Amino acid sequence: MGLFILRRVGVMLLTALCLTFIVFVMTNLYPNLEKLAKSEGNFRMTDIEVATWLSNNGYRSPLDEQMLADYRADKITLEEASAQVNSGFDVRIFRNYAEWIGVYPGWTGVNRDGVLRGRCILPGADPEEAPTFCGILQGKWGWSTVAKAPVAEALGTRIGNTGFLMLCVMLLMVPSALIVGVLAGMREGSALDRSLSTFSITTTATPEYVSGVLFIAIFTSSAVGLKWFKGTATSAMDNATFENFFLPVLTIALYGMGYIARMTRASMAEVMTAQYIRTARLKGVSFGNIVIKHALRNALIAPFTVIMLQFPWLLNGVVIVETLFQYKGVGWELVRAAGNNDIEMLLAISVVSVFVVLVTQLISDIGYVYLNPRISVT
Repeated sequence: MGLFILRRVGVMLLTALCLTFIVFVMTNLYPNLEKLAKSEGNFRMTDIEVATWLSNNGYRSPLDEQMLADYRADKITLEEASAQVNSGFDVRIFRNYAEWIGVYPGWTGVNRDGVLRGRCILPGADPEEAPTFCGILQGKWGWSTVAKAPVAEALGTRIGNTGFLMLCVMLLMVPSALIVGVLAGMREGSALDRSLSTFSITTTATPEYVSGVLFIAIFTSSAVGLKWFKGTATSAMDNATFENFFLPVLTIALYGMGYIARMTRASMAEVMTAQYIRTARLKGVSFGNIVIKHALRNALIAPFTVIMLQFPWLLNGVVIVETLFQYKGVGWELVRAAGNNDIEMLLAISVVSVFVVLVTQLISDIGYVYLNPRISVT
């Protein structure tokens, strides 16, 4: 088992490096960097001014000094200078990724006022006290251009909010889905089975943005008159109550609950037709004892993997629901960062997402081996 876990951890690290590098390259494409430069500078910046800002801030390789000198001396036009700017692939992306990870010293430079600046020098900090390495490995997640604060500080609160939301979702979704699945699978083909299966399929087929809007329209608006809940979960960040927090929890839970219930139902129906269940029936064991003592444990092996895989899927629902209900968690922050081209925040959220996905898959693999003795780690 120990060697199995080590192999899985090694694969996880390699996968994390590949995924984060892909996200890093995508977020640092030139059009995205151009938007960042104009949002930090001004939206009337010329192509040369954009390229100069990017090179001065460590995003791209330095520009050709001779070209800049000729442009400033009016020896070449703006169009001619812009044509010499590299807006495609830049080999510096590998160095920037190494700096972001924390295995390469952060870039440094001097601005027009002669003040030393660099990746590891935060605004308002003393350059002499800045560390040499300031990447993910050192716990330095960068500077958020939207929150105007360190990414770790701005994202920490969002992770706490989303973590509490996902905990409440799992507490509602998992027991409900297992109960529905077990009840449907106990008597395959019955009216109860057909009713619960229809409910499960309906919830799975209804995306969060549809069910969320319906819940808001029915249970919070004055048009229907059922003002049972609040249409926004902003106040739930400070004081979560049933009134202001139940709708976003229910919206996410319903979507995932149907899939778990269907898997549980299929597993339960298969177990109930097994030979040892038939033997127990022939011996006169009551139906309740057969379900609880013999069928239930074996029927829950397959849904365990599905339950663990719900965490990555919940991340998609979190983005939609948090934006819809104005709950400021990781999903809400992701939408804001994407809309305002906050590259460091986007990268940090991608790391959190990759970590959640890989860790839950590892727990799923280990748990499945323990639950099912027929599975060998070899």
